[in-house]
Amino acid sequence: SSQIQAMVRPIASLTRVEKISACHRLHSNSLSDEENREIFSKCNNINGHGHNYQVEVTCRGPVDPMTGMVINLSDLKHYMKLAVVDPLDHKNLDKDVPFFKDVVSTTENLTIFVWESLKKVMPNPELLSEVKVYETDKNIVVFQGHYA
Repeated sequence: SSQIQAMVRPIASLTRVEKISACHRLHSNSLSDEENREIFSKCNNINGHGHNYQVEVTCRGPVDPMTGMVINLSDLKHYMKLAVVDPLDHKNLDKDVPFFKDVVSTTENLTIFVWESLKKVMPNPELLSEVKVYETDKNIVVFQGHYA
């Protein structure tokens, strides 16, 4: 019984938050200017607009019995710097981030970009559980790596 208990490892989730500021314009090259204005309204403004985004990254996995951690927070902070802060903070998403050259810079697509960028820099991407991006206090997108 104690041998079985020793093998059982609790699963925990750990979330780290970063804040970034970026501007963008919601505009699809696949739509006419009129369709873009109709769908995206004021967010299609030719000069764009900005947000102070809050990005929450959650890792989930077994708690290591030696370290007491799911993932080292210093490591997660570093991965978020590489995948979130460096490429996105104080940037024009549409002009400075190659991913958005042909992808509309909605918060949905931004959240997916963060997920995929983190997977590339994390040595243990299987720990990535959820990315949540607050565009505003009222508009929040969650991505957990699911594709249809």
